[in-house]
Amino acid sequence: MSDPRYQVDVSVVTRYLADQSQPEHHRFAFAYTITVQNNGERPAQLMSRHWVITTVTACRRGSRRPALSASKPLIEVGKSHTYSSGTVMTTKVGTMQGTYEMVADDGKHFDAIIKPFRLAVPGALH
Repeated sequence: MSDPRYQVDVSVVTRYLADQSQPEHHRFAFAYTITVQNNGERPAQLMSRHWVITTVTACRRGSRRPALSASKPLIEVGKSHTYSSGTVMTTKVGTMQGTYEMVADDGKHFDAIIKPFRLAVPGALH
């Protein structure tokens, strides 16, 4: 069971970007909007992110980057931070998952889990 003082939940909404994709060149663009909700008891700052992207060809790539293009939002208790980003894949279907490294105002470091979410060209899955 996780410590309720450090409870940050992540939700994701995705969409396929047909106008930025080139299927004939195995280029499939996706946008995603992420909401990071602080449901804990302490304000927490988002410090970095770690992504794992998996495609149907079993290609996995991971990346750890500073938070949100060097922005490190402090998320107060009961508040959220929302941003949009995107990725390009070489297959019609894939998943993303990862973690956000958070630091509470008392100095405690903890991870907010980003559960796997699917990126899929409409009609690619039945």
